[in-house]
Amino acid sequence: MTTFTIHTDDKEQLNALKAFMKALKIKFEMNNDDKPYNAEFVAKIDESRRQAKEGKVTRVKKEDLQNLLGL
Repeated sequence: MTTFTIHTDDKEQLNALKAFMKALKIKFEMNNDDKPYNAEFVAKIDESRRQAKEGKVTRVKKEDLQNLLGL
């Protein structure tokens, strides 16, 4: 499957694209959401960044990485 992302606010362009896809019998989905990411997910990322800035991180030496990952 190939995914195309098209950005337009022009209703004429949008209608033309929908007609084109329908004429070629191409299945498509439309997402009218202006926010591309889930708000809960964004909050988690922001929290992780805040913790990193405060030094609340776990550092692993390169030689200990395999042991940590159980390899």
